[in-house]
Amino acid sequence: MDREQIAHSLDSLQEKIASIPGVPTFLEIRVRWLLTTAVLCANAVGAAVVLVFVLLVLPNPEDVDRLYPNADLVNLIAFASYPVFAVPCAVWWALKEFAPIRRLVSERGTPDREQRLAVLLGPARLSLIQGVLWVVGATGWTILNAFYGPLMALKMGMTCLLGGITTIALVYLMTERLLRPAASLVLATKPPREHLFSRVRTRAMLAWAVGTAVPMLGLIVIAIVALTDPDFDSYEAARSGLVLGCIALAISFQVTWWVAQALGDPIRTVREAMERVSRGDLDTEIAVFDASELGQLQAGFNTMVTGLRAHERLQDLFSRHVGSDVAELALNSDISLGGEEKEVAVLFVDLAGSTRMAAERPPDEVVALLNLFFGVVVDCVNRNGGWINKFEGDAALAIFGAPADLPEAGGHALAAGREMAALLRERVPEVTAGIGISLGQVVAGYIGAEQRFEYTVIGDPVNEAARLSDLAKTAPSRVLASDQVLEDASELERFRWETGAPITLRGRPRPTVLVHPRVPVENAVPLPELIVRAKGLRRRRRFLPLLPMLRPPRRDAD
Repeated sequence: MDREQIAHSLDSLQEKIASIPGVPTFLEIRVRWLLTTAVLCANAVGAAVVLVFVLLVLPNPEDVDRLYPNADLVNLIAFASYPVFAVPCAVWWALKEFAPIRRLVSERGTPDREQRLAVLLGPARLSLIQGVLWVVGATGWTILNAFYGPLMALKMGMTCLLGGITTIALVYLMTERLLRPAASLVLATKPPREHLFSRVRTRAMLAWAVGTAVPMLGLIVIAIVALTDPDFDSYEAARSGLVLGCIALAISFQVTWWVAQALGDPIRTVREAMERVSRGDLDTEIAVFDASELGQLQAGFNTMVTGLRAHERLQDLFSRHVGSDVAELALNSDISLGGEEKEVAVLFVDLAGSTRMAAERPPDEVVALLNLFFGVVVDCVNRNGGWINKFEGDAALAIFGAPADLPEAGGHALAAGREMAALLRERVPEVTAGIGISLGQVVAGYIGAEQRFEYTVIGDPVNEAARLSDLAKTAPSRVLASDQVLEDASELERFRWETGAPITLRGRPRPTVLVHPRVPVENAVPLPELIVRAKGLRRRRRFLPLLPMLRPPRRDAD
């Protein structure tokens, strides 16, 4: 089982558990208990920093130890007693600020403005709560130690300030990470907007504060004590520097790791999503869980993929309407009205008796039958390298050799006509269709106006193919072509066709030599009916050369 399947299984399990009445969701547990634990751990780290500075890094002035031997005990009792007051205040304040978040994760509805701001500004607000409480504690501790002298007050105030900076930075970074699922809920409905406390710059400055500012402030305090206290010897300075360096390395490494992870996770999700898009997966969408500029990057990626999906759909619809070759030509070149002369093969297929079929059958049945008919036509044309230029009611015009050149276009058109006749007889026996194939010079290009145009071909082969398809409706093979098409076909394809006699088609000045597939005649149409179908002929005797086409193939005696 891969990573995505495991994640999907976990999500399904969480949804089933969440559906049980009275059972809190994983997101509720994450917001309530994990967030509380993270805040307590951050304060514990800040308190540890203070104690280490007070007891190991910054020694008391000599006169304080001599005149007030119980000063450390008094400070320790005061430091341990402050949480009794601060913790209830912090809990009350945090519950008030995070009430909209708890309501959001429990209801899972559309977030309102209050809930949105509570989630996106949650790390900054919680850090502000910790900062206020640490400033109050530092002020009280400084006032308490002012009775022992200015150096003692400076030492305690600075150490408490260092612990507060550490706590604020840790609370912000851990809260931002724990609130990512809630941020996904609010950012799914509206892209993130840039706030002062949710920028990448803010995280970088917090990392600087813990990794650089705190150790430097500690060194400054050590230097002040060393300059003002003549009893501060080199051993104490070395011990203070060693302890301070170890603390700085440990805390700065952890904070820098968290900041790098906070910055790298959104970029990683975008990079992985871009790889999936490059492989053609346009259904890719990433969860926006960051409220900074990186969240805007995630939201921008989703917007980009949405545009790509719309573009892909438009291109797909465009290709289906005009054909893939014409769509590619339109997308990769400038469009201008007019055309160029090309030699192409034209295939025209037309249903017989469509008017009667529409009168005798329900409209939905007629549409279903036409779709089945055109499905066979399109499949045969595409398989042989042509494209459908247009559908005309119950007829279709296919072109071979334009807009892209196609070697032996006539042979491809003949193969498509043979396959089409056989498949129509097999798959759509309810209809009768005539297929006419011609070849010659046409003008292929964009016809119409600047506001509305289409790519098509204009020329005599189109008219000839239409006349041949009309005549082929009553021919045994249902397929007729002009002999010029055979000249543009391979030897194998020419072998599959048989040449008949010339005939003058309606509206054409010159006779056309007919060719038809070498297939046995099944259900041959009587000659009088075939003659009646040929409109515009002056004399019926012109149809006599067609008799060989109506005769069954001769079989040699055993």
